[in-house]
This record gives sequence, C-alpha cells and structure tokens, in this order.
Amino acid sequence: MNPTIVIIPTYNERENITLMIDAVLGDYPGIHLLVVDDNSPDGTAALVKEKMADFPDRLFLEVRKKKSGLGTAYIHGFKWAMSRDYEYVFEMDADFSHNPADIQLLYDACAIHGADLAIGSRYVKGVNVVNWPMSRVLLSYLASKYVRFVTRMDIHDTTAGFKCFKVSLLRKLNLDKIRFVGYAFQIEMKFKAYLLKATIVEIPVIFTDRRRGQSKMSTGIIGEAVTGILKMKMKSLIGTLEV
Repeated sequence: MNPTIVIIPTYNERENITLMIDAVLGDYPGIHLLVVDDNSPDGTAALVKEKMADFPDRLFLEVRKKKSGLGTAYIHGFKWAMSRDYEYVFEMDADFSHNPADIQLLYDACAIHGADLAIGSRYVKGVNVVNWPMSRVLLSYLASKYVRFVTRMDIHDTTAGFKCFKVSLLRKLNLDKIRFVGYAFQIEMKFKAYLLKATIVEIPVIFTDRRRGQSKMSTGIIGEAVTGILKMKMKSLIGTLEV
C-alpha cells in the first residue's frame, strides 16, 4: 500500500480500542493508525499508549482536552495526516461497525481505480445493516434518502462514516470552513467533495452494530443534520457556501 493512515476518533472506547488496533495494524502491515481521543474518562488513551509499544512508528495518539464532536476530531486528524507524507486517509469507527477486512476494498477503489473518495456503503445494494432495531435502520435509511433528495448527490449512503480519501482531495477542501460537528459532518464532507467534482464511489459493505460500549448518537445530532443540510444546500445555490 502507498502511505495510508486510518483515523479513529474515540470517547470511552476502552472495550473496543485495543481489539481494533490489533485488527487494523495486524492485518495491514503497511498501514498506520491515528487515534484522536477526546480525553475519555474511561482511560481509552492510556490503553492506546500501552499498545504503541507493540506498533512503534505505526500507532499514534492525539488527546484533546474535552469531548468536542466527531467532526472536529476528524478535522484534527486530517490536518495531522496532511502535515506528513500520507496519500490516503481513512475515517473509521472504533466499535467494529466498520469491518477492518473492508479497508482493502476502499483502498483499491482509490489507489487502483482512481476514486478521490471511496465510501463504505450500507445502502448501495439493498440494506446491509446487522443487529440494528428496525426503527434505527429506517431512520438511517430515510435520512440518507432525504439528504440525497435535498443535495441531488448520486450517493445512496450519504451519512456513511467509513471512508477513504485521497489526501489530494482533502487539500482542495477548506477544512477550517467545515461547520458541522456531529452526524451532519459526514454529509458536509461528501457534499463539498461533490461540489468540487471529485470522483466518488460507493463500495458495498455490511455494517454491524456495536457489541461493546455505548452509542454516541443523540437527537441533537440528528436535528443538526435535518436542518443543517437544507441551509447548506441553499447556500450552495446562492453561491455563499465556502468549499
């Protein structure tokens, strides 16, 4: 693999993080991993520090002072990666809802087939979600449909959080102008890549709900997405959205 790093934001993921580190770095000897931890009170960062001895020069940790949102954690990680020599950057959850075995599929879509952004998609071929209650499946599926309708992006899983970016695409985006911090962050990144006419592909994956730890989803995060996407689309139409 060309220089590649996986970014995993964490908050209270001690039950998952060491298993995920072993899965990613053990299966992919050429990949690096950056954990961006929001000062988890459960000691997630301490566990990462212990694992750094097992993966010297491949596992890295950035600890922020407080819980500041998924979007800002990824932006922190993107800037960290862009200051180094990586060519590909992954977004990935710590809880195994994103299968490490699928990293190769997304990487190949970018490195071999020329995509600027590869999305691990739950909905490009039916509905590939395991262990979610039907109410949450419907919420997620309909949210993606809503975003697709509003933005007119030809993307089935608009809220997906498992992605591979070419760093060259990230450099075209003004990361200081990314406004959303929660659920809507994933949509904003895709929409701005779409406005830049990036080559975006969806790779079908199976999403499995976490078995350990607690979900960070909240009604406030969903509300930000519903109202924020409309505002973002309107700004794009009148030419005031900064990409």
